[in-house]
Amino acid sequence: MSKFELKLPRMGESVAEATLTTWLKEIGDTIEMDEPIFEIATDKVDSEVPSEVEGVLIEKLFDIDDVIKVGQTVAIIETEGDAVAPSITVAEEVPAGTLAAVEETVQVAKETATAPIQDYSSTERFYSPLVKNIAKQEGISVEKLDTIQGTGKEGRVTKNDILAFVANGKEAVVTPVANIAVTPAKPESKQEPIKVVEEIAKPPTAAHQVTRVQTTGGDEVIEMTRMGKLIAKHMTESVSTSAHVQSFIEVDVTNVVNWRNKMKDSFEKSEGEKLTFTPIFMEAIAKALKKYPMMNISVEGDTVIKKKNINIGMAAALPDGNLIVPVIKNADQLNLVGMAKVVNDLASRSRENKLKPDEIQDGTYTVTNVGTFGSVFGTPIINQPQVGILALGAIRKIPAVIETSEGDFIGIRSKMYISHSYDHRVVNGALGSMFAKAVADYLEAWDVNREV
Repeated sequence: MSKFELKLPRMGESVAEATLTTWLKEIGDTIEMDEPIFEIATDKVDSEVPSEVEGVLIEKLFDIDDVIKVGQTVAIIETEGDAVAPSITVAEEVPAGTLAAVEETVQVAKETATAPIQDYSSTERFYSPLVKNIAKQEGISVEKLDTIQGTGKEGRVTKNDILAFVANGKEAVVTPVANIAVTPAKPESKQEPIKVVEEIAKPPTAAHQVTRVQTTGGDEVIEMTRMGKLIAKHMTESVSTSAHVQSFIEVDVTNVVNWRNKMKDSFEKSEGEKLTFTPIFMEAIAKALKKYPMMNISVEGDTVIKKKNINIGMAAALPDGNLIVPVIKNADQLNLVGMAKVVNDLASRSRENKLKPDEIQDGTYTVTNVGTFGSVFGTPIINQPQVGILALGAIRKIPAVIETSEGDFIGIRSKMYISHSYDHRVVNGALGSMFAKAVADYLEAWDVNREV
């Protein structure tokens, strides 16, 4: 018999961790190849993780609601067949002297792994597996771990708490929280423990102070959904990462509106798909990205990664009010019929929560249609690690000046605003504005006699 480690698979370049939401199998259950073992959730999508082997589930390494990093082992599956020990393979390939050195190295590694500093069973305080793993990697002893003031439920230490402790140089050692809670104070020093607790709980600076919301008897307190919490975290991190700048352009889409109204019935009859404005806009945006490839980039530290493929994320609203961003892969290679089919399919399966993990990853640019809800324009937040996002406003009929060779006239035109948010660290105002103008130019020059 051998053991197989089922790890959390990679789910996209911007996804580094996921939350375990459900175990679909119990210890002792027989597992088939590709059979789902557990469910995970990110800020983008919920997904099942299947087994890569056949066997029996013998160990679960994480509990529900634990946060798991990509590549971490989540479960152990016992499979048929004998496991091949690494030492046997080494012995067959290397001389005996080298083998002895390898065995000595392995023994040192075992001793290091079992050292007391890595053993957290001596504490009565609860720590999640993720927190314990971070503590082991950073060499934090159980004594120092007990000094960290937890901000989670019932004072639990969260990932952010221990990462902040590490970032501060692991020097903020105070009286262990566990000892404060269980050790009675002497009468003559009654006030001293209280002062220590107050110092622990005191915010480091005024910038971190948060005013608690006061509730009254008639207020309803609603817990944020798991996806809502993840989205809030992702959006906050984006604002703190990128220097957001916006450009706004008014676009005359009268030709687009008239052409679509003329073609939508025949299009649906011949292609079996509804012709909305979205694929038309996506075609124009894909052309603009091809013209200005430096909008199709990502930032990693002090380097810029210029993306080869044009993969446009399409923000879609879910029935529960949350948002998901399926990705149109190689959008510049699709004709209008292909674009319409992809857009309709992704939008439909987004609402039904049937998207696959690879359909919401690898986006290089994002578009959101705020006009669906009547907004004239918006200032969207960049979807990291991208550097731009375009918001499409509502199409409205308004009086406008029409320039002709015979003079200027007032007429009724269909117009909309497009709002371009971009990362000012790497995209200057000229490029950000020229890109938005290119999208507008493509739409305003739409051929009313075009065949699909």
